[in-house]
Amino acid sequence: MDRKKIFEKFDDKNAFIKVSAPAPVDGTQKAALNRKGNQLFNTGKIEDARRIFITTGYTDGLSRVGDYYKKYGRVIEALKMYWIAPERSKSQILIEQLAGVIRNMYLEEPNQAEQEVTDG
Repeated sequence: MDRKKIFEKFDDKNAFIKVSAPAPVDGTQKAALNRKGNQLFNTGKIEDARRIFITTGYTDGLSRVGDYYKKYGRVIEALKMYWIAPERSKSQILIEQLAGVIRNMYLEEPNQAEQEVTDG
């Protein structure tokens, strides 16, 4: 299907497409926000810090939030932070791990069906 045709139907309906570009913030504001985000992160207010880091596009902060999420088993959220950062080496590791999980689930599924047939 043609992408242009898909979006044409939204032209007159005040529709929007979400983009991940950080909001334009001047250098002084960005530095102040990043300091505030670091302070929030260091005091355990991770979600507040994450919002600031996304707004400013602070890659180190986003990567640290990703590390926090990964440490606590929030792998998908960690991957999102690494991807936005962009921290490709860290995101690649998680992508490979998730692909392995999906691969194992896929490979186990026929075995489970086979087992049910032989048990039944």
